[in-house]
Amino acid sequence: MGHGHGHTSAAGRYVAPLTAAFAITATFMVVEVATGLATSSLALISDGAHMITDVVGVGLALAAILAAKRARRSPDRTFGLYRAEVLAALANAVLLFGVAAYVVIEAVRRFGDPPDVPGRPVVIVALLGLAANLAAFLLLRKGSTESLNIRGAYLEVLADLVGSVGVLISGAVTLLFGWRWADPVLGVAIGLFVLPRTWTLARRSLRILFQHAPERVDVDALTKALCALPDVREVHDVHVWTLTSGMEVASAHLTVRSGSDQDEILRTARTVLADEYQIEHATLQVESDQAAASCHELHW
Repeated sequence: MGHGHGHTSAAGRYVAPLTAAFAITATFMVVEVATGLATSSLALISDGAHMITDVVGVGLALAAILAAKRARRSPDRTFGLYRAEVLAALANAVLLFGVAAYVVIEAVRRFGDPPDVPGRPVVIVALLGLAANLAAFLLLRKGSTESLNIRGAYLEVLADLVGSVGVLISGAVTLLFGWRWADPVLGVAIGLFVLPRTWTLARRSLRILFQHAPERVDVDALTKALCALPDVREVHDVHVWTLTSGMEVASAHLTVRSGSDQDEILRTARTVLADEYQIEHATLQVESDQAAASCHELHW
């Protein structure tokens, strides 16, 4: 059998930025929620609710990374707790769906009788929120391209950043023109902005949890690449899946010609998987024609 090398989760490098983002969002959350309730501003309450999900979402992401880093492998936990990061990303998606749905429903209800919303405090708090969200956004931007877990927290913050801009526009329109529908309109716009990004995050999380092959990997092409190796007669029982973001795993059985150099075949196969498909952890079984026949007897 052949095995890849050990891995470190991509998200593990971003504990410090996540911690800073958590502190920023938690501090501002209190101000925004309190002001939103005091002024009856749906746009501000919407942004404040997103800020609450930011705190929960970033906290989940941080807790998942710390758990994955500290959990040691054991006989009954051979992959550690790396999947905790994916569960945190899915939890973030569920939170965002809930908040977006609430805001849209509440905004529609308010269209019939929009309340008077004082523009000045809304503008002031929106400006503070914009600064806080921009800081958190910049902290998490780089990590969002490497880790699904970090991306979940990043999307939370991005939604709030857009929300703060929306609240600022809503407050300014209310302050300058007294248009009472600005607040619910912007509330709906914020909710609709969040939903498609949330769906993408949820879909990617579920693909990992259901152990689908990574979207970037063509499993048929990978199988053919292994079949094309010298002395390999056939490749079967191929599995490719993602443990957590940046940690793809593969296993396969290679049927080889009698008398072939099995060590060389393993080295070549691992090189192909690492160089062409960026899969560094692979478990490969080299077997004869007789051994391969028994594998085909499995029905699942």
